[in-house]
Amino acid sequence: MSESSAESAVSAVGAVAGAAGVATTAAAASVSGAAEGWRKAGIAGAAIGVIAAGAAAGVALERLTVGRGMRRRARLALDAAGPFGSLRGTPGTALADDGTELYYEMDELDPDSATAPRKRRLFGRRAPAPVTVVFCHGYCLNQDSWHFQRAALRGVVRTVHWDQRSHGRSARGGVPVTIDQLGRDLMAVIRAAAPEGPLVLVGHSMGGMTVMALAAHYPELIAERVVGVALVGTSAGRLGEVNYGLPVAGVNAVRRVLPGVLRALGSQVELVERGRRATADLFAGLVKRYSFGSRDVDPIVARFAERMIEGTPIDVVAEFYPAFQEHDKTEALAVLDGLPVLVLAGDKDLVTPSEHSEAIADLLPGAELVIVPDAGHLVMLEHPDAVTDRLADLLTRAGAVPAATSLDACDSAPPPQGGGLPTRGSRSSPNRSLTGRGENATGQGSDSPTG
Repeated sequence: MSESSAESAVSAVGAVAGAAGVATTAAAASVSGAAEGWRKAGIAGAAIGVIAAGAAAGVALERLTVGRGMRRRARLALDAAGPFGSLRGTPGTALADDGTELYYEMDELDPDSATAPRKRRLFGRRAPAPVTVVFCHGYCLNQDSWHFQRAALRGVVRTVHWDQRSHGRSARGGVPVTIDQLGRDLMAVIRAAAPEGPLVLVGHSMGGMTVMALAAHYPELIAERVVGVALVGTSAGRLGEVNYGLPVAGVNAVRRVLPGVLRALGSQVELVERGRRATADLFAGLVKRYSFGSRDVDPIVARFAERMIEGTPIDVVAEFYPAFQEHDKTEALAVLDGLPVLVLAGDKDLVTPSEHSEAIADLLPGAELVIVPDAGHLVMLEHPDAVTDRLADLLTRAGAVPAATSLDACDSAPPPQGGGLPTRGSRSSPNRSLTGRGENATGQGSDSPTG
């Protein structure tokens, strides 16, 4: 969901659907007097809660067979089992143009790490160029959502991971929130953490929109310093048309009531958070539905995503939601034309459907378009090696690292999670491919492009 967490508007649908039916109705019932508005919000929340019935069905059997206390202990065990969130770098703070403090961390180059098997698999043995890769996370997530990619690239290239305003360790920002403001926030982080040298910008969902906003406001930075861009599970606009996998009647109802419901929820934070806790199993089902596309997601990974979304206060969800409906950075894509660009999405993404990535690639004919099978919105957590290897290829094309002696020469490296190396698309324009488990969608070898 994010963003996953459900990102874009899905966290709205996820967080709201998970708690809105119960919490909003409870909030409305707890407020007398100005009841008309609240009554409408309560009815709307209940309506959205009904839409969550699919997720509820998914956990029904577990509720019947596993006690609440046991489920809670299982969640705590998963929280303790995973290494997620444990990667930390050199901390820093950037000051946004409105005074909001933005938290970031830097992972510096480590020359000795270049001989590690995984690093050798990605880039060969030669030292990389002094490039800084800046990772931007999505809505309702934080910088830890790039856990697998951060681990793989650590020490190989200089990286910056930052928390968007009102997310993670960054301070709460003012309202209204706009994507343009997020682009200016990214510029503040670059000025503080990477004031000089070439840059590669990587953005997931809202993070990709942030990169587009940066391009719109600072085209000179893109021209002078940016040598590569990766847009993962994101959109250049028209998010108001996304149906989130709902039937037409359901999605139309959501669009009508969601803004009002979110405002109502945002004003009853404590009550809604209690509702979230009371519906933890339903919330977990929603996170899984809107974050992942495959059935066999590692439970620890799923719990990690759930934990990030849980950590996003409902009033933050409410404050950010309108920005996605207004988002349109189609024209800004022209600023990226001519750069090495990776556009990647999961084929089962319900939050920013892969058609949105295809639309971006259509406007950037030199971009490499990669659609990952059986992947949802949090593709970088669900199929981490597919994303990491494509990023490695982008860094090579951007000149951030020398061409690898052989990306397939990884005898001493562990096999990639989720199968073999991703399929490489043709170098025609645009580059389009489906990554899979060693083959593309046509069943051909890795050098064959797909349509």
